[in-house]
Amino acid sequence: MKLILMGTNEFVVPVFDDLANKHDIIAVFTRAPKPMGRKHILTPSPVHSWAQSRGLTVYTSIKEFDSVAQKPDMIVVISYGVILRDNVLNAAPCINIHPSSLPKYRGPSPIRTAILNGDKNMDVCLMKVTEEMDAGDIYMRENIDIDENDTNEMVEKKVSVVAIKMLDEYLKNPSAFSPVAQNGEPSFTRKFNGEDEIIDWKKSAQQIHNQIRALGCGRTKINGIDVKILETKTDNGELRIIKIQPSGKNPMDWKSFINGLHGADIKYGE
Repeated sequence: MKLILMGTNEFVVPVFDDLANKHDIIAVFTRAPKPMGRKHILTPSPVHSWAQSRGLTVYTSIKEFDSVAQKPDMIVVISYGVILRDNVLNAAPCINIHPSSLPKYRGPSPIRTAILNGDKNMDVCLMKVTEEMDAGDIYMRENIDIDENDTNEMVEKKVSVVAIKMLDEYLKNPSAFSPVAQNGEPSFTRKFNGEDEIIDWKKSAQQIHNQIRALGCGRTKINGIDVKILETKTDNGELRIIKIQPSGKNPMDWKSFINGLHGADIKYGE
């Protein structure tokens, strides 16, 4: 089958790689390179780097869609982050992998939102793409567990495994799957930013743990030192810090950080 692939993030790469091993990929669309790090070096997306490594044609603007010479049999979209218009949706059947129990958690950050809210499981949906965001009919859905200490990255890997299986099954015979309309009141996610990483120590241990594993870190002060808390666990309702990174230093374990305080009382958020 001739496919156009659209995606951006790291967890999409193994899914697209599996598709490239089984189908003819005529083009890959991804987000434009972004400035990264302190030096703001323009860095291509993980999907962009993968596509180049496989010698595939890469486009970094959806405005270039009409310039693709070949007509695809199918367009596969995963974590692309761009609204698709009629010129794309009418070019070929367009399907999407969305990691949430739709219509719950439509939008850009369903996995992070599920972890932040303490959800114990979620669906992975294979759905039809429509102009309305994440509102299309569902062809397949499969439930996955979110374990107590799963991070966003860990759940993304689970989604990749399920997505590979779903797409392989669906693309073998798309006509065998009947679309089912979404049922229920939708809820929506948003993009998170640095402000969301700031820890409010009035929240429960579980809420802070969920925040750190969803967003990748929590930012705060400990004894006047700016730190990022990178890994935590909960133990009998108490928060245990596993890994921490003081400003300007490399990540370290909690014991090493405490040793550096030379016996001073620990003051969180100060």
